[in-house]
This record gives sequence, structure tokens and C-alpha cells, in this order.
Amino acid sequence: QVQLVESGGGLVQAGGSLRLSCAASGNIRNINRMGWYRQAPGKQRELVAVYTSGGTTNYADSMKGRFTISRDNAKNTVYLQMNSLKPEDTAVYYCNAEISSSSSNYRYGDYWGQGTQVTVSS
Repeated sequence: QVQLVESGGGLVQAGGSLRLSCAASGNIRNINRMGWYRQAPGKQRELVAVYTSGGTTNYADSMKGRFTISRDNAKNTVYLQMNSLKPEDTAVYYCNAEISSSSSNYRYGDYWGQGTQVTVSS
């Protein structure tokens, strides 16, 4: 069974930094796409940053220059370094990945983590 486990959220003052981690586990054959989304109270879930199937990165415009996505392929882990945080960055941050595993007969499935809360105080 594939699982995505996030960590690293918390409370930080405006202008501060946090680093989120997301580790995928299970009988994984391949990860096609992996990245981060967020959902603030009363708002729709939105893209933060993602590694595409081609290995490139996409960022939401409001995060460019402040957030950096990186990964460790050997550990099936993706990171999100968040700098210059603003109160409007407050949200639950979710890891998302498209993964092929033995539990899905090696077909690609879409998986979500449980989310980690990031709160930025002014």
C-alpha cells in the first residue's frame, strides 16, 4: 500500500522559513509526478510546486522566488523549502504523487498525504 507522509509544518512568524518533507513508501516501481498543494480555510486547493513527469518543476506564480522544491529520488522524498513566509501562506500543505506500485498492479495511481499545517503569524 502506497503512503505519503508529510512532516515539517508548524507556526512561524512572517518573514521566517520552514522546510516540508514528504516521503513515499510502499512497493513503488516509479514516481511519475510529485509535488505540493495547499488549501487555506474557505479556499480551493491550489498548486504550490511540483516535479512533472518530465523532471521539470512548476511553481505557482505567488511562490516563485520564495519557495523551492527539491527531491531525493533514492529516498522517494520531495522537499519544499519555504522562505519569506507571509500570513497568506497559512494553509494545510498536501503532498501529491502519481505512483506505480505492485499494490495497483503497476498501474499509476494518484495519492495524497494527510496534510501538514503551516501557520504564519503577522
